[in-house]
Amino acid sequence: MNTQTGLTDNIAVTLQKNVPGRQKLIRTSDITQALGFIFLALCILVALFFLGSIIYFITSRGIAVISWDFLTEVPRRAMTKGGVAPAIVGTFYLTMGAIAFALPLGLASAIYLCEYSPGSVVVNIIRLSINNLAGVPSVVFGLFGFAIFVKILGFGVSILSGSLTLGIMALPGIISASQEAILAVPQSFREASLALGATHWQTIKKVVLPTALPGILTGVILNVGRVAGETAPILFTAATFYTRGYPDSIFSEVMALPYHIYALMTEGTHPEVQTQIAYGCSLILLALVLAISACAIILRQRQRIRYGS
Repeated sequence: MNTQTGLTDNIAVTLQKNVPGRQKLIRTSDITQALGFIFLALCILVALFFLGSIIYFITSRGIAVISWDFLTEVPRRAMTKGGVAPAIVGTFYLTMGAIAFALPLGLASAIYLCEYSPGSVVVNIIRLSINNLAGVPSVVFGLFGFAIFVKILGFGVSILSGSLTLGIMALPGIISASQEAILAVPQSFREASLALGATHWQTIKKVVLPTALPGILTGVILNVGRVAGETAPILFTAATFYTRGYPDSIFSEVMALPYHIYALMTEGTHPEVQTQIAYGCSLILLALVLAISACAIILRQRQRIRYGS
């Protein structure tokens, strides 16, 4: 009886495979899948082409002015000689200050919204406001920082004002990325931790955050690039056109690579020399962003290996 049943099933399968309409359907789906893969590959190649073109364009025009003196000296002779060391230091201070302000605040906000907040209309409005805040133009953040930090709080044009302004600008992106990373942690992880007697906070600290850390660092990496390359916010809050020295406190004005590039391309009486220096500054800014991002990527990979995520 079992032999007869198996023979019948084999005959049915064979008939189904030999149906012309079914074979045509299989061929159509295979072709559609192949076309989809080809389209995705072309999209990746186009993106890589433009990325490589930008890197090649900046490198080919900026590498000629890169030297040890250019990296370590202060500008001289109306910024046509010397180096851009104060601008490099200022960009690093502003970027690190912004991330140091935005990361703890953004992570704490994401933890509250994902783990503690009730599912109310107010919370949904807060989430919507955070998403909308990410689309606000950077010049608006600059005006806000100028009004609040420079004028009302009296910090003046300084590293502190610029870092806080850039931190607020990066805050929506870090909150959104942290929320997505925390929500991606399986609920069974939380239930297992609670079942073993851990408190809610211990579960968040020992289970949820380590598992979500790679996703959180991805958001930080994306925002490092945005913060380091912004000109409009620091134009009103932190940047100065020229200084021969380095900042000695958080209340000091500072040169920054984005604003220095802007100044070289729009002001001055030696456009040929200044254009070359501007490309050199662009190459340094790109390398600085890549270096900071590389540190975050290495930490992210270590966390993924450690927790298997």
